Amino acid sequence: MQHHNGGELLVAHLKSLGIDTVFGIVSVHNLPLVEAVDADPGLRFVPVRHEASAVNAADAYGRARGSIGCALTSTGTGAGNAAGSLIEALSSGTAVLHVTGQVESAYLGSGRGFIHETKDQLGMLRAVSKYAATVPDASSAGRVLREASAAALAAPGGPASVEWPIDLQYAAQDDAGEPAAAPAAPVVDDAELAAARALLASARRPLIWAGGGANQARDELLALVEATGAGLLTSNSGRGSVPEDHPLVIGNFATTPAGRALLADADVLLTVGTHFRSNETADYGLVLPEAHIQLDVDAAAIGRVHPARHALHGDAAAVLPELTAAATRADTAWSARVTDVREQVRATLHENIGPQAAVCDALAAFLPRGAVVARDVTIPSSSWGNRLLPMHDPRANVFPRGGGIGQGLGMGIGAALARPDEPTAVIVGDGGLAVHFGELLTVAQERPRLTLIVFNDGGYGVLRNMQDQYSERRAGVDLFTPDFARLADACSLPYARIGDTTEAADVLKAALASDGPTLVEVDLVALGPMKKPFTPPVKIPTA
Repeated sequence: MQHHNGGELLVAHLKSLGIDTVFGIVSVHNLPLVEAVDADPGLRFVPVRHEASAVNAADAYGRARGSIGCALTSTGTGAGNAAGSLIEALSSGTAVLHVTGQVESAYLGSGRGFIHETKDQLGMLRAVSKYAATVPDASSAGRVLREASAAALAAPGGPASVEWPIDLQYAAQDDAGEPAAAPAAPVVDDAELAAARALLASARRPLIWAGGGANQARDELLALVEATGAGLLTSNSGRGSVPEDHPLVIGNFATTPAGRALLADADVLLTVGTHFRSNETADYGLVLPEAHIQLDVDAAAIGRVHPARHALHGDAAAVLPELTAAATRADTAWSARVTDVREQVRATLHENIGPQAAVCDALAAFLPRGAVVARDVTIPSSSWGNRLLPMHDPRANVFPRGGGIGQGLGMGIGAALARPDEPTAVIVGDGGLAVHFGELLTVAQERPRLTLIVFNDGGYGVLRNMQDQYSERRAGVDLFTPDFARLADACSLPYARIGDTTEAADVLKAALASDGPTLVEVDLVALGPMKKPFTPPVKIPTA
């Protein structure tokens, strides 16, 4: 197929992926791409204010739709600005097509100091991407784009970066249209599967732990849970793989005293697509049952953190029905205990977060079922947003899995534009929001149906609590914070404030019902402290 230039080729490729919104920053080194996307009536170009936000928005757009997103950046500094957010997509295994510019191919690698040139940009992109390649000529661009997208979408997913020299973007494209090679699906070992089936059939007190790898096998996981009566623990990434109002879903509470007690008494544990991250296993201090069946599409993940008696290298959607067919029902008393624990851990957390429970309750009450809640790394997210606020669909569960602060608003923008017919809530702290204040202008310009909830405690609350607990003084955690009412007004954004528990329901009900954006400030000084200050599960050496 012939295309007038690289922009036309990119547009055709994006449409083949089902993408209708692209995030980026225009530059002299991606102008043909941006102009073509913006000119096409079937696509929307969103001019974010920082390349990191372009990748965050594309990442969340793909998560919210269960597919792939696209970010366009410039070469050199622009591509470097995107690197941190590519790390997030790599950590979370989410599909992002990152297309960045490059200097003219005649000067590539010459070291002349061509504008926007950087040393070994491809090497940098390889370090932070699952796949990275350079478009070598105008007849290869289509093949490179298809290879990149296929790599990004193949489980376990991740970002794919394509650098495209500007002269080749302007050139006429001759695309042969050859499809990208499909990766071979893993085939589970028959002997391991038979042994796992026998072990699961013998279980009277089974538990299942679902990670992000279970999100593409929701029906199969639900069938296994209900066939066995097993309790379902999840990582943060696995939340919503089974709706969290199901009586057997304990959720992201494995490290609580009640969760640990269940793990201690379980006779079999099946884990599905989880990487046992340090912050979800008490820095790898969590003890799991010795009778551990681990199912993962990533062979390197099996046994990496916890020993597995039976290793099932395969796709969860294919393997879980094989286990369900051999399953027997757990003891009735065990399933009843699971349900009691799910209620207990939620009630305890609800009590411990004090007045912030009113905000959590209001979000649960007024968000439509399955609506996206995008969360930055902040105390409300880490303490209750990642656990207590119910998730019923994994596509609603958008957060920086790699733990980097400041990505919440960019993710919220992407999710809101991916699902424009329903409200999106974004939970950020004042410190994290300040990392990308410029994206408030993107919100003002694009007017998504987005409620931005800013928890204002005048700094980095998580680290402040750590220093208050372990140190004699604070360092770098108390920050100047703007007047958010005036900031919202300057950005032409509606503003509301929550300073008392009695205000949370009315404020959030109105904001979430709006057809456009609202900035809601939660004044934590006025609202009052949690009953138990939150500190993250990291080890601090003490004398």
